[in-house]
Amino acid sequence: MKILLIEDEKIIRVTLTDAIRKRGHSVTVCETGLEGLERFKNDEFDVVITDLKLPKISGLEVLQVVQNSGKNVQVILMTAYGTVNSAVEALKMGAYDYLTKPFSYDELLITLNKIEEHRQVLKENKRLKKELNAQVNKAFIGTSPAVKKLLDIIESVADSDHTVLIQGESGTGKEVMASALHRQSARKSGPFVKVSCAALSESLLESELFGHEKGAFTGAIKNRKGRFEEASGGTIFLDDIDDMPLSMQVKLLRVLQEREIERVGSSQVIPIDVRVICATKVDLLEMTKTGYFRDDLYYRLNVIPLIIPPLKERKEDIPLLTEYFIRKHGQRKNISAITPQAVQALSEYNWPGNVRELENIVERMIAMSKSKVIGKNELPEVITHAANSSYDILNWNYIEKNLQPMDKMVALFEKKLLQWALKKAEHNQTIAASILVISRTTLRSKLEKYNMLN
Repeated sequence: MKILLIEDEKIIRVTLTDAIRKRGHSVTVCETGLEGLERFKNDEFDVVITDLKLPKISGLEVLQVVQNSGKNVQVILMTAYGTVNSAVEALKMGAYDYLTKPFSYDELLITLNKIEEHRQVLKENKRLKKELNAQVNKAFIGTSPAVKKLLDIIESVADSDHTVLIQGESGTGKEVMASALHRQSARKSGPFVKVSCAALSESLLESELFGHEKGAFTGAIKNRKGRFEEASGGTIFLDDIDDMPLSMQVKLLRVLQEREIERVGSSQVIPIDVRVICATKVDLLEMTKTGYFRDDLYYRLNVIPLIIPPLKERKEDIPLLTEYFIRKHGQRKNISAITPQAVQALSEYNWPGNVRELENIVERMIAMSKSKVIGKNELPEVITHAANSSYDILNWNYIEKNLQPMDKMVALFEKKLLQWALKKAEHNQTIAASILVISRTTLRSKLEKYNMLN
């Protein structure tokens, strides 16, 4: 970080400068408040460290100028014991912290580490917000190759009326995908009607889809339109199509072939104008081989197949999805950011419940958070346990089972070691470099090499 130090006592000025520079920070030194403000106006700084009592212009006046500048600069005040009340007043004015002389250099360095970590949080969340804003009108949140491929397909087929079959595990976002297809189609002004084939019995499902006439069965006290009629001019989304009984599959096949339906208890033919999108959590082709799903219906449905990968196969999308859910659920508590350590831990979990589970956990973390930034303390135990176990340094059994050319194994080990050091240092690069006994410049070079700077 770039630090402006304003201190009129030479011994303190020199020793503080030396200690701060040893931690890899850049320091500009001034003896007076006037000199310090002149440098502040003509240069960019991340932190201002100033004595409270200075000749001509006090530390409080320096703080006020910094606050009024509108720049994202943190101010640390140094004060003698007798002026603590003034320092407390400075905190109310917006100072980040104050240190009472004499203080240990470790106190100052810990405070600087906190500021640096906070800046990293803001920088990362700013980056994520920028990415998210660029995607806000897209069908699916993510920048992974798998999501990019899906978005390309959606863009190509959205305007057509072809039947779409979406396959993906529970919680991957099949309904979101279906809704996106509808919103980008020529039918977007029409209704989007969802039916869960798993939620209803065979007889109720038939009535739900095709409607019924009064007296068709016990309880049918009036005529009722089915969901296919309600979706006229729009899209019908048949979720969990793999749970549809075989007898209903025959009727659905006829609807797709003839583009007409008959209500239960009626022989009157009603033409329909709908696009059909189906979703399944299992491989329907495999079901056709065992006789649980009709192959003729499968080929009718599988005109445009879309396969959504599980979240564990597109972990690079987790930071962006997390930012999206924080934006979606965090407004009530004014929470808009998450620490890189927390995002890293979320990225190391395998997410058996996929995107739905991620959203639920982000909601829980928001509810538990006592600050405006979600940190690792809000992570549930299932996440922290997964994060801790993933940091085991490579052992011989792993090497034997995953043997690769030596240069690749060395790179893999080095990357693991960097991850371990960053976690131990709570993502403070200066401390991580110290743990690894390398310079901060070397650490940043290696992080850049493995695309780990963010």
